[in-house]
Amino acid sequence: MTISVSVQENLEKLKQQLNYHNYRYYVLDDPTIPDAEYDRLFKALQELEAAHPELISSDSPSQRIGEAPLSAFAQVTHEVAMLSLDNAFEQQQLLDFNRRIRDRLKLADADIEYACDPKLDGIAVSLLYRDGILERGATRGDGTTGEDITQNVRTIASIPLRLIGTDFPELLEVRGEIYMPKQSFNELNERAREAGQKTFVNPRNAAAGSLRQLDARITASRKLQMCAYSVGRVEGRELPDRHSEVLDTLHRLGFLISPEVQVAANIDDCIDYCRRLGEKRDSLAYDIDGVVIKVNSRRLQAELGFVSRAPRWAIAYKFPAQEELTTLLDVEFQVGRTGAVTPVARLQPVFVGGVTVSNATLHNRDEIERLGVMIGDTVIIRRAGDVIPQVVSVVKGRRPPSAQAVVFPSSCPVCGSPVENTPGEAVYRCTGGLVCEAQRKEAIKHFSSRKAMDIDGLGDKLVEQLVDQGLIHSVADLFSLQTSQLAAMERMGQKSAENLIAALEASKQTTLARFLFALGIREVGEATARALANHFGNLEAIIVADEEALQQVADVGPVVAHYVAEFFHQPHSLELIRSLQAAGIHWPDVEVAAAELPLAGKTYVVTGAFGELKRSDATRLLQELGAKVAGSVSTKTDCVVVGGGAETNSKFLKAQELGIATMTEVELIEQLRQLGALDE
Repeated sequence: MTISVSVQENLEKLKQQLNYHNYRYYVLDDPTIPDAEYDRLFKALQELEAAHPELISSDSPSQRIGEAPLSAFAQVTHEVAMLSLDNAFEQQQLLDFNRRIRDRLKLADADIEYACDPKLDGIAVSLLYRDGILERGATRGDGTTGEDITQNVRTIASIPLRLIGTDFPELLEVRGEIYMPKQSFNELNERAREAGQKTFVNPRNAAAGSLRQLDARITASRKLQMCAYSVGRVEGRELPDRHSEVLDTLHRLGFLISPEVQVAANIDDCIDYCRRLGEKRDSLAYDIDGVVIKVNSRRLQAELGFVSRAPRWAIAYKFPAQEELTTLLDVEFQVGRTGAVTPVARLQPVFVGGVTVSNATLHNRDEIERLGVMIGDTVIIRRAGDVIPQVVSVVKGRRPPSAQAVVFPSSCPVCGSPVENTPGEAVYRCTGGLVCEAQRKEAIKHFSSRKAMDIDGLGDKLVEQLVDQGLIHSVADLFSLQTSQLAAMERMGQKSAENLIAALEASKQTTLARFLFALGIREVGEATARALANHFGNLEAIIVADEEALQQVADVGPVVAHYVAEFFHQPHSLELIRSLQAAGIHWPDVEVAAAELPLAGKTYVVTGAFGELKRSDATRLLQELGAKVAGSVSTKTDCVVVGGGAETNSKFLKAQELGIATMTEVELIEQLRQLGALDE
């Protein structure tokens, strides 16, 4: 059958358009057409290829997935070895690295220019392009021999099947790191939990497991990314001498390059870069475990050469590990404000994530059963930034014969009341209520916290002393305390006692939303408390509202409505409220109903580092205008407000992916001023 030139030209044009738009979307994060238009182009390509299957080629966007599952991976020999790097853990080791380079190059008095980029915590791969077409993808393996994972790398949208443009080498080997973004990792584990399947320990393990799937369709579902960081074999065209310019070239050819790559004029600039990147490590959309520092001149790289299995011209500066092995010594149980009984792992102290960790959360009974953890086990602990350390897996091969099962208590470890579990909930709770000293302490701490009644000077230790000594039994007792009683407390003097009494007096003037939040009603956070206040206007209307009326409030569903109604129908709750009012706590009624507020029905997400306006203030002002402020981005989100670091912010990237409107802090401030929430 003869195929017309016009058909071939049309097909090539569609392929070029789709490859270009993939590049704009997945690499530049700057799409120029809406998703619907892309879908139309893709459908046109599929229809043309269905009519002319003999024209289907490996660089077609329709062929990212399509071949049958493999029975095994073939081996690949790297013609240019993929070497490992020497590591540095301290500043002095970087200075020594720089000194060795200057000595070998006989440049003792000259600065060396370096290229610095994040050391992504993923899987190193090699991609071979011949005449601009992806021919093969392979893992690093042992540096000499890897595995052929071509089918799987073809499914990764940020890997071009055909290079952009025409100005590229006849043969080009691109090296990079395949990784799983944090958001994709969280979504993958959430799906696994819902399906009752085993979860992954960390994004690196998830990426490795995804790449080694014999069925490429599974890999395609995992939302992997690849970031290019160097080249191997190059034939038919010279690349620039400066490594940083090579990366620029790869970016133009269609590859994702880390936006954090920087050129450093000398080793001091490298050290400063390591410090700055370490500070923003936890805000990045992906895991990194350090910084790779390379001599920027490829000519000097060749002159420096290699030693053993590592180049002399590069080094990896490693950040403190976010995961470590340690021993689970015991499991204790803590009781929270709502009666939740939480298991806490007591660990052999271990340095992880920049701090020494001796305790970690085990979440709940279901998590203990899922992990299969026993006292005496060797466990993997993970800590990232300010996240509470957690046990992520058990090394069961190291389990000692003396290991003991974790027994969840049937009665409260504090007050002895029965522990119950509501069907459908993972959490077990003490039924003692305010009879339970632990719940009483936590309820008072919550009541006095900054976002609730904001009682300055009433710290956690003081609350515990006051309860232990029998001076307070409920939050209402706070307002009966005397200066002399407080002055006699440990680490309290006359002045501190007077200041606290003044703070208690000042806290009596509050708002309905703050008061509702301070009461500690289950599932009623700041946003829900504000929504209730704005909807009903006064406390008495909320007290008499039934569950059906409560569900008319924006974002209040059956569960929250039940807890609110249940709280206000309890005689002891009403008694507490009347005691607080008798003590002088008061607030103005809310005059404007939520439906009349300018941002009613809108959902915002606030993320990133703010400057002129505190993020907490931005959240509060948006809520006062009727908006709901959520913690994560979804299809129901109307707008994402992004502070600094937008290019690496996972919530910003998710908004871009979903086509959700975004605004900067400056734009938000302008909107708040226009709506009268901020003064000019």
